[in-house]
Amino acid sequence: MLETSARLLALLSLLQTRRDWSGDLLAERLEVSPRTVRRDVDRLRGLGYPVRATKGREGGYRLDAGADLPPLLFDDEQAVAVAVALQTATASVAGVGEAALRALATVRQVMPARLRHRVDALQVTAVTRPASEVRPSVDLEVLLAIGAAIRATEVLRFDYHRPTDPPDDGPPRRVEPHHLVTWGGRWYLVAWDLVRADWRTFRVDRMTPRIPTGPRFTPRPLPAPDVATYVAQAFQRPSWPCEGEAVLHCSAERAARWVGDQGLVEELGPDRCRVVLGSWSWVGLAAWLGMFDVDLDVVGPPELRAATADLAARYRRATDPPSDPAG
Repeated sequence: MLETSARLLALLSLLQTRRDWSGDLLAERLEVSPRTVRRDVDRLRGLGYPVRATKGREGGYRLDAGADLPPLLFDDEQAVAVAVALQTATASVAGVGEAALRALATVRQVMPARLRHRVDALQVTAVTRPASEVRPSVDLEVLLAIGAAIRATEVLRFDYHRPTDPPDDGPPRRVEPHHLVTWGGRWYLVAWDLVRADWRTFRVDRMTPRIPTGPRFTPRPLPAPDVATYVAQAFQRPSWPCEGEAVLHCSAERAARWVGDQGLVEELGPDRCRVVLGSWSWVGLAAWLGMFDVDLDVVGPPELRAATADLAARYRRATDPPSDPAG
């Protein structure tokens, strides 16, 4: 039979693994009497764990969420996973970086020495992207507001603005929020747009929720087996034999009007954007980039740079004065 302290930890671990436990089953797992289980449950309550007795033919116990945060119980793998996750917390959500470091210090302090050595051996540094590639951070309060609307199945009203958009005093967007996802370092909301009567994805860093939310709704089934499949399909681009990248000296909004769903447009500044496009040939892709009628920097691959140089030389020859056959 386990000692009292070890038995309490084992009981707490069992309560955390499922919603309801009968007293007899807990007694069987712990190899004690039901009376001992009842005493141990009272001890856990005294330590701040909200263990509730459930009604029914056999009765039982359930670990509820409490108003206060009592001591947490992690096994070795969970403790190491939490520590690594806290080390790699990024600034994608504004305001959580410092909190993550404080949480890591707290978790490490209560770890046994054998676990501290494992965590200390996993010193991870989350390197930020270059300035031209930094993903906009999202406000934690915005994430919480969206998450609350999803959980309550309430219509979400919000203003949606891009950096290049003019001020908009129009009515807010109205959607039935379905799920928050991350893709390519950005946060997105998957939702049913009530105005367009179709599924849409919205960048969270461009959203400003309005209060109060709208009425309750019955969630609609996604047009895909799951959220991950839907998002992958929504961001899927056509597959081309030749695909290259360039920086256009124009706004992302201007480029996006021509690119559509045939490629990727990423804003780098008010007058610069990154585009990834494909074509059946490298020369065809170089010609397409030239049709934007703006200065550009060809990033790659080498085949695209070579095709651009060949196309430029061809155009120069085409504009040279014709030679006189008579000499």
